[in-house]
Amino acid sequence: MGQNYEVLKIMEQGRIGEGGSFEKFYRHTIRTRGGTVLTVDIAESDFTAAKAGPILLARATEADKILAL
Repeated sequence: MGQNYEVLKIMEQGRIGEGGSFEKFYRHTIRTRGGTVLTVDIAESDFTAAKAGPILLARATEADKILAL
């Protein structure tokens, strides 16, 4: 884990959204540098390395800040 988090698993999932439309999303299970394991849901439109990376980094960083309280 050379960064602030490690991706443990990615699962493709779907749900019924507003107005009955089907929405696909990706559930990432990550482990932070501090050892916290959490899940982060990312919309299909954001499922690229360029977009998902900053989302995962922000969640991992915030989780480690909370852990340090």
